[in-house]
Amino acid sequence: MPIDISPRLLRYFMAVAEELHFGRAATRLYIAQPSLSHQIRKLEETLGTPLFTRSSRRVQLTAAGRTLVREAPKALAALEQAVQLTRLAGSGIATTIRLGYTPVTGFDTLTTLLDALREDHPDLVVDPREYFSAEIPERVRAGDLDIGLALSPQLVDGVAGEILREEPVSALLSTRHRLAGTPRIPVTALRDETLLLFPRQLAPAYYDGIVTAFHEAGFTPEICAFEEPPVYAMLARLAGGREVGLAPASFAEHAAKTGTGIILRDIVDPPILAELSVVWPANDPSPAIANVLTTARRCAEHNKWLRNPITAPPR
Repeated sequence: MPIDISPRLLRYFMAVAEELHFGRAATRLYIAQPSLSHQIRKLEETLGTPLFTRSSRRVQLTAAGRTLVREAPKALAALEQAVQLTRLAGSGIATTIRLGYTPVTGFDTLTTLLDALREDHPDLVVDPREYFSAEIPERVRAGDLDIGLALSPQLVDGVAGEILREEPVSALLSTRHRLAGTPRIPVTALRDETLLLFPRQLAPAYYDGIVTAFHEAGFTPEICAFEEPPVYAMLARLAGGREVGLAPASFAEHAAKTGTGIILRDIVDPPILAELSVVWPANDPSPAIANVLTTARRCAEHNKWLRNPITAPPR
């Protein structure tokens, strides 16, 4: 059974331990000596062991008392820190935000947002955690995450969201691929290609949007869904030269710069859009979450991430 000891009792104990005199400790604490003696006896009864040996001439610490002298300041300091952090979190001045992000956002959107948060809220600590888009709303609802960045997330009860970034889906292919010399690739030109995508369950709405674009062009694409880790699996396979990877343009640009023998090409007629959303607990009044949302919206406006910017304040 847990022992219930108030911080006040620990402070009374520390005063007696430092003075080794109940009268002087009582004066220091501005309480009556009998009341202080009663409180120390109460603490000893709670702990089940004497903390002091008392005589008419002196007060001494027992072995248990000496142990508590070492440990009580740690407990009081930890409590004070918890109270201070709680107050700061409530004010939005300083706290830790657990931010979930989908892998394809990590090279541009996430780094831009983190830089902006450091500028706007230098006391805010951000703990980035990588998840697939389909996981993020549920983790926000469960309290595992405070906020998330996900591709076309399917919102759940208790989770709010809005589009933060719209960008085209681009093609990644080997410099040896037959379409490498085509600067802008029409959707119909991919009719006979094998397309690399991550499994549908990791971001269903994003996956379905891509497939729908090909259906509207008059054919069903041949898709190879590679297993995790999907980002690096795709880059490795593309080097073979026979497949085409599809990814949001910001990620595709980074991959083309870092992947040996891989280039980026625009997809046109029609372009395919990827929508990245920010999601957060719908009923959380935390100023820290509101601050992150405000900064995210500022990033979207400054970097022109949206065709039709949303300016409504967080609800």
